[in-house]
Amino acid sequence: MPINITAFDRSPDGGKGLARDTRVRWALEEVGQPYVVDLVTFAALKQPRHLGRNPFGQIPTYDDGDVTLFESGAIVLRIAERFGHLLPDDATARSRAIMWMFAALNTVEPPIVDVTVAKIFEGDRPWAEERWPLVLARLRPRLDQLTAHLGQSEWLDGAFSAGDLMMVSVLLRARPSGLLAEWPLLDAYVARGEARPAYQRAFAAQLAVNTRPADA
Repeated sequence: MPINITAFDRSPDGGKGLARDTRVRWALEEVGQPYVVDLVTFAALKQPRHLGRNPFGQIPTYDDGDVTLFESGAIVLRIAERFGHLLPDDATARSRAIMWMFAALNTVEPPIVDVTVAKIFEGDRPWAEERWPLVLARLRPRLDQLTAHLGQSEWLDGAFSAGDLMMVSVLLRARPSGLLAEWPLLDAYVARGEARPAYQRAFAAQLAVNTRPADA
């Protein structure tokens, strides 16, 4: 059975690679595995067929014939463990790569999402101006700390791994706000991730979906 993933029929970002299916596409491209994409409308997200794959009505989901998964971190970990390339062979280094996956999703992504919500979805609220400094105060220390760890290194812990894939994907979500440019080392780190051929293929595939004619 071919690997099947789900993605938005039309992504809210218009194809900028910020939707979480891009992470899954990227991982599959890195390990050289073909996949089929089931495009899901916002209405279909809440229908029984999709809720059977993800009870929270979100994308992406993943099905390889043996297991059906949701949550991008769990999916990328499954791909990395099943096909190799994205996790080191050494057990200790492997654990550290997985640690960075968790750090991306649990430590770095939440304050970035808060910035997105505050700027795009809550910017017209009467209390938005007061909340904005509080949101930034939660994000800036995290990016300062991440910069201090990365330093001049190419990747977070030795060779490129699933940890870097997830961290770059998360940091990309800070770009539309203009904040990422304030941390040049992180900006360059993200650019290295974007320059990988596997990322380029994943991005192009997601962009093609979102720029196709409306009646396609």
